[in-house]
Amino acid sequence: MEDSIYRLRHADILTLCVMGLLALGVVMVQSASMNATGALEVRLQELKGQRTAALAKTTDAAQQAAIKKDFEARVAEVTTRFDERPTHWYWTPTGMKQLGFAIAAMMTFMAVGFFDYSKLARGPLWRNPIVWLVVVAAVTCAGVLVPGIGREMNGARRWISLGFTQFQPSEVGKWSLVIFLAYFISQRKVRIESFTRGFVPTLIPVVIVALLIVIQDFGTAALIAICTVAILVAGRARLWHLLIAAAPGLAAATWFVTHKAYRMKRMTAFMDPYADPQGQGYHMIQSLLSFSTGGVFGRGLGNGIQKLGYLPEDTTDFIFAVICEEMGLFGAALTIALYLGILYVSWQIMHQARDGFGRLLGFGIGAMIGLQALMNIAVATVSVPTKGLSLPLISAGGTGLIITCGALGLLHSVARHRHDAEEEERSALWETDSLALASAL
Repeated sequence: MEDSIYRLRHADILTLCVMGLLALGVVMVQSASMNATGALEVRLQELKGQRTAALAKTTDAAQQAAIKKDFEARVAEVTTRFDERPTHWYWTPTGMKQLGFAIAAMMTFMAVGFFDYSKLARGPLWRNPIVWLVVVAAVTCAGVLVPGIGREMNGARRWISLGFTQFQPSEVGKWSLVIFLAYFISQRKVRIESFTRGFVPTLIPVVIVALLIVIQDFGTAALIAICTVAILVAGRARLWHLLIAAAPGLAAATWFVTHKAYRMKRMTAFMDPYADPQGQGYHMIQSLLSFSTGGVFGRGLGNGIQKLGYLPEDTTDFIFAVICEEMGLFGAALTIALYLGILYVSWQIMHQARDGFGRLLGFGIGAMIGLQALMNIAVATVSVPTKGLSLPLISAGGTGLIITCGALGLLHSVARHRHDAEEEERSALWETDSLALASAL
């Protein structure tokens, strides 16, 4: 169907959804990072500044005494008001940092969106940037496991410090694999329906990167595995090949869960959170309280209670619970609708007459975003055990937010640049004829 001025193009829908999620993320991270003590200190500092400025304007003792008395009365009033309403809106360092990263992420999205994605699939395999991106991802994922290079936080070593910020190699790993799978499966020399000539070679880099990630981050590794299966199905891999690969995959997943004590505790706590309400079940119970107190319309933006030291990881893993507490069912519906907008664009790209690389790339990016959002919401609603996955484009983050927007920029590029199957066929024939002519000469 042709685009018209009466209907938003797919690229426009994607841009609006990304902007909406980034804006929502800035607001909610800012709200979740506020606390009663911080807000009171900010307001008291403002009053002290006003008192100092007023005292500097006069040398009269009576006026200075009146200014000090007025200051004490205003301090008492503000303190009483904060006791009645524990949070007041004020910008926190975390909120300001999130705003800066969101602006950088949006600029990355727009810059990558104007780049023609088809250029990534050109050139021989050993010089292709996609292949080298997977190599870089594997090296950094291995590097993060080395003491002194990887930075440990909350009992897991998942980050590499860059000085001004920190970098999570698993983010590069998961997105590089999505791009690689779309590129490799779409190559004419790769027969994905063949087990030895197509299916196994496709899985080799996936297995290597996933094994490096699963050591410290089981949730991301599971996300990569599920997304890989989805892309392979979209690439028309045979069902019995997937079933053969599923057996060792499930066995490895079971081993990594059972050989880590904290992972087993998460599984048992999920079965009955109230058996250990102050320990492993604490996160889940506090998250459920956020949903129950939010209701339909929520407490109001900035008025959440659970974020005041009750709900752990309120700016990252459990930020969806904060959204539901402060914005209620409306906030939950808005968040899900924005993700569905991205999935709609991805689905439309998949069904349009485009080149194989563009179709699989669009599908893979949409699948990764949709699956990660689904898993995060499932954790927040205590539908699955805790995984440690962020809510895409909304949770507090730095390099991960920018990398995700870079991947969505590729989806924007696929929506803008049309390379149909006939053009791909002509390009392949031209390359074949050129090689034949070179051989004859």
